[in-house]
Formats: sequence, C-alpha cells, structure tokens
Amino acid sequence: MKFWSRLSLLLVAGWLAATPAFAEELTGTLKKVKETGTITMGIRESSYPLSYLDDKQQPIGYHIDICNRIVDAVRRELKMPVIRVQHQPVTSQNRIPLVTNGTVDLECGSTTNNEARAKQVAFVDTTFVTNVRMAVKKKSGITSLSQLGGKPVATTSGTTSVQLMRANEKAKGIDFKEVYGKDHADSFLLLETDRAVAFVMDDNLLAGLIATSKNPQDYAIVGEVLNVEPIAIMIRRDDPAFKKLADDTVRGLMKSGDINKLYAKWFMSPIPPKNVSMNFPMSDTLKELIKNPSDAPAEAFNKKK
Repeated sequence: MKFWSRLSLLLVAGWLAATPAFAEELTGTLKKVKETGTITMGIRESSYPLSYLDDKQQPIGYHIDICNRIVDAVRRELKMPVIRVQHQPVTSQNRIPLVTNGTVDLECGSTTNNEARAKQVAFVDTTFVTNVRMAVKKKSGITSLSQLGGKPVATTSGTTSVQLMRANEKAKGIDFKEVYGKDHADSFLLLETDRAVAFVMDDNLLAGLIATSKNPQDYAIVGEVLNVEPIAIMIRRDDPAFKKLADDTVRGLMKSGDINKLYAKWFMSPIPPKNVSMNFPMSDTLKELIKNPSDAPAEAFNKKK
C-alpha cells in the first residue's frame, strides 16, 4: 500500500511539474499569444522607410523587419513554430489607444518615445533617431521658420510636431496657420498641391516622401532642428517579460551588426515601390545608441546645455 502511495505521489508531482500552471507562468503579451496563436503588429501606411505599404499593399520597412525579428523570438520563446501575424493599420491619433486596449501588440511605425507617452505605453530600445525639420518647395525660397509668418504649414494630426510648432510659435512670435493631414501622405499632399508652404515632420519621413514623390527635385528639407527624437517600437506598459524579449532581440541585432545591414537596406539602397534610394546616412546619435542601447525618452536628448 505504501509503495503505491509513494508511486502515486511521484506521478502527481511529475505531472504538476510539467503543467504550465506550475512552470514559470506566462503573463501579458506572451500569454495572449500563447492562448490565441496570434500576434498583432501595428503598421503605418506611409511612414517611409520605417513602415509603409508596397505596390501590393503589403507592409514593409525598417521597423517591419525589426518587428518580424521580434516575432521570430516570440516563436522560439513559446516553442510555437506557427504564430499568425495580423497587420493592423494605425494612425498618429489611434496608435496609443490601440496598444493600451490590447488590439495591437507591437506598434511598428514611427513613434517618438517621450515622457508623456511613457505614462501610457512602453518602448523597446531605440532603433532610429530623427530630427524634426520642414520640407518645402525649393521655388518658395523658404529656408527658415522665421519665414512662415502668415502662411499655412502642414503637419500630421496626433504627432509631436504639433506641440513643437506651437512651442516655437510662442517662443518666436511666428504667426502661422496649422493645416492637418490625417496621415503623412495626406500632409505631404497639402504641400504638393500648394495648400501649405511647408510640412513639418521627422526628417527621415520627409526624405522618404520626397524620394517617392512625382518630382523629388522640386523639394528640399530646410530650417532649424525643432527636436531630436528617438523613434522606437511601442508595446504595452507593465509587461516586463515581453519588453525583455523585445529589447534582447534589438540588442542582439545591434551586437551582431545586423541592424547596420537593415539600415543600409532601407536608408541607403533603392527601395520599393519606385526603387529609389533615400541616401540618408546613419546619424552619430544612432551610432552611439547601437554601441550603448537605451530606451531613454526624447527629453534626454534635448536637455538645455
């Protein structure tokens, strides 16, 4: 009787140890993916070359490639060779709500990491750094923000550029009219059709929109730098296991040099759909972040000296 009791106890103990509830318990995004077999990637439709649609309406870009590497890491972590990836288009206005409410697991667009947003979401280590400047038509003769008085200036709704423009207007007394595009392509269209004399946005996005426009030679990126902004993949707050996995993936890309290859692919080589190159060299700030990865917010990059 004692033998069978001991055997039963051993069998139960072995079963409990092999049961997920008694193994290291999954939480947050990893638990959601394990249960549903699906991960949802938030994508932008015109954030060149970080996240945009090709001629077949499929999401491609620098951050799409990095997010795909993170999804591969999730597959390995969960020992699930098959995880379905859903693509959810997001805009500047709805990207944060869609992450916080659980609709989007990885937002793979062109989002600035700043202190205000970090109260609602979390950011993976920075994978791109941009300067906020303005695109103009060369024939306008505009080279400085001081020339925008009384003129319509385009920006995209829900972006940090709106606050930066307002702060600059207050500081320098420049009275310009803000006109808003629903996304970056729409904002560029305002400039292209002369409904705005300038489009204020991240310089890499401006460069991508210019490179893929009808007449790239007509435009220039000019003016003062309004802000230096770390751009990062956005995830939900209070999900340490998923953040660690995503950070480790990014840091692995940086350590191996693969991040440099991805950068060269999207910023220094011909890209779809027009097979033109942005010729946008990597900044010294990003080079330093590759050596010393960080998820520091924009405020850390713009401290007054």
